[in-house]
Amino acid sequence: MTADGYAIEVDQLVKRFGAFTAVDHISFAVQPGAVFGFLGPNGCGKSTTIRMLCGLLMPTSGTARVAGLDVARDPEGVKRQIGYMSQRFSLYQDLTVRENLEFYAGVYGIARSRRASRISEIIERTDMAGETETLTGALSVGVRQRLALGAALLHSPGIVFLDEPTSGVDPISRRRFWSLIGELRADGVTTLVTTHYMDEAERCSDIVMMRAGRVVARGAPDELKRVHSPGLVLSVRCERPQDAQHVAAKVPGVRAASVRGHRLHVVTDEAAEVAPSLAEELKAHGFGSAQIEPMPVTLDDVFVHLARREPDI
Repeated sequence: MTADGYAIEVDQLVKRFGAFTAVDHISFAVQPGAVFGFLGPNGCGKSTTIRMLCGLLMPTSGTARVAGLDVARDPEGVKRQIGYMSQRFSLYQDLTVRENLEFYAGVYGIARSRRASRISEIIERTDMAGETETLTGALSVGVRQRLALGAALLHSPGIVFLDEPTSGVDPISRRRFWSLIGELRADGVTTLVTTHYMDEAERCSDIVMMRAGRVVARGAPDELKRVHSPGLVLSVRCERPQDAQHVAAKVPGVRAASVRGHRLHVVTDEAAEVAPSLAEELKAHGFGSAQIEPMPVTLDDVFVHLARREPDI
């Protein structure tokens, strides 16, 4: 932990590549044992930040401490304390599951007397007992991601960085992967995870939202929804929601209207005033059976709201 008791502490961290600033004076802290969400669009600086925190990339300025170690002064020490699962699958696809784990156990310097038992523990934890002799390249995306997580956990790190671990993974595998993250949290492991899925972000204890290299919001999910609420939200159930969307978007007081499954998701300035006008306008356009009711603000609403407020998000 850092001197202030944080697992990760970032203060005015900057990374420039020539004239381009990828990370622009960001600051945040992560409590031990937290599942810390890192959100933002592609190119906003999330992966660059993670690479600095993992000791893989030298900061231009500012400070970052991971497990009490300065990432600029002791990057090798940081690497020994953490597990890192990169955005791109990095294990050897022409090796079996077991061979990959044996290789990484050697890379992490796990004593030979402990390797077999530790690999067995990881195989059991990641539910890969039936895949140990399968070539990694033949695995489904979901199983490969579980294997990558298992490899990152072999040396029992106290802090784990997961860069978009469920990208391209089916819903069932995503649910299983997040069960593993929950188990890590129960064991006291600190996890920093990047994701584009807002339902996953809801599972995080704290969140940082980035855009264009800067932090635009941070806090617990409920706090973000309260502080950065886009307004009041209405759920509209009707036939042909795609057609109704165009009608709703033109109603005064409606900030945004989007199709969510079989309903419309309408963000308004004041739902009490807008709802009657919205109902009247929908009826005038042939949607007289539309059912309109208020609904809770979601993190997706917050993210879109910040994107609209910050045009270059």
